[in-house]
Amino acid sequence: MIGADAIRGHIDLILLAILETRPSYAYELSKTITDRSRGEYVVKQTTLYTAVKRLQSHRLLDSYEDVSSSGKPRTYYKITPDGHDQLDAKRAEWRSTRALVDHFAEGQDTA
Repeated sequence: MIGADAIRGHIDLILLAILETRPSYAYELSKTITDRSRGEYVVKQTTLYTAVKRLQSHRLLDSYEDVSSSGKPRTYYKITPDGHDQLDAKRAEWRSTRALVDHFAEGQDTA
């Protein structure tokens, strides 16, 4: 199981990447994260809602009301054009972060 500390700072990237292809509602986002991580990470609802609200306040996500396939009314979230730009930036940041952590974790020497 991956701890929240390891994911902290990357939840925005995860949410934007999921919403890149289609809008989704909170429960579905949570389930997608759990499913795609094969159960290795389960996002807390407070973490999810805090991140969604933050992304909305920065105009990276929009929301709208609709009815889900089960017939229940839901608030759907969709990525904005600014959100797509931010997703590209977050992906580049992740690649750099991963390379740096790998450098130390694998004991690579630059000298």
